[in-house]
Amino acid sequence: MEYTNLGRTGLSVSRLCLGTMNFGPKTSEPDSFAIMDRALEHGINFFDTANVYGWKLGEGITEHIIGRWIAQGGGRREKVVLATKVYGKMQDWPNGQGLSARHIIAEANASLRRLQTDYIDLYQMHHISRSTPWEEIWQAMEVLVAQGKVLYVGSSNFARWHIAAAQESAQRRNFLGLVAEQCIYNLMARTVELEVLPAARQYGLGIIPWSPLHGGLLSGALAKLAAGAAGRSGEGRAAEDLEQHRASIEAFEKLAAELGADPANLALAWLLAQEGVTAPIIGPRTVDQLDSTLGALDLRLEEATLARLDELFPPVGKGGPGPEAWAW
Repeated sequence: MEYTNLGRTGLSVSRLCLGTMNFGPKTSEPDSFAIMDRALEHGINFFDTANVYGWKLGEGITEHIIGRWIAQGGGRREKVVLATKVYGKMQDWPNGQGLSARHIIAEANASLRRLQTDYIDLYQMHHISRSTPWEEIWQAMEVLVAQGKVLYVGSSNFARWHIAAAQESAQRRNFLGLVAEQCIYNLMARTVELEVLPAARQYGLGIIPWSPLHGGLLSGALAKLAAGAAGRSGEGRAAEDLEQHRASIEAFEKLAAELGADPANLALAWLLAQEGVTAPIIGPRTVDQLDSTLGALDLRLEEATLARLDELFPPVGKGGPGPEAWAW
């Protein structure tokens, strides 16, 4: 396993992050335990979850599963850099969602109980709250940090100006502020290259891409469709995107075959080659799926391959950061 620092911190995390959103809704608890144990065997020490995962209001199903896994002992908690999130609706009542100081602190304590741990390594704001001032947000986070309940703070789905506003406010308080941004980023979703990635580099945030395979479309969707095993990539919005981008995806799968690589690993290797990316989030539903992703770490892409991928999935505008991407 390869490791890197999380943003500008001294915290070492694996170059792949284990996403747990499937734990509960799609993956049974015993299978979830097996996946987490295998992740540790592979050296994956970075696990990501959220209080809303499990998708039953207020239940925190996925966090409970992780907590029961941690409670088995064996150094599980000590080995894992554990990330969770706050913002989503946890109560059908006023103040049951968002980033008020009340909700942040209440949900941090609730996540700690569900996760059966004393501290959260990375506490991420799942979405921006336009109605809450940064002074209130940072005051709440400072309390949690001072109590030892949270070690680092991150964001998710923030725009560039949200990152800038957050960091400037944190700096005025002599607070570390954000250390990571979790955003959608893959070959088919490159909008963050315009402003979010440059802002993250400027302020020393690590980038944690979610949906690195774009809903399975970059995992060999056409080959799976032909074999009758398309899964979610053959349904709904994904099926529409598949048809719209069929030529590019077909060429992408052909390129992967030429390289002797699994398409999913090619997509992950491309992300790992991007400046500022800390660890793409992988969301295996089985141990076998987890095992198969490790090949991405051994895949080194030559400049010609990177250029070909840019041809198949062009960056937004002229490429690179704004304003050059849309202006002179």
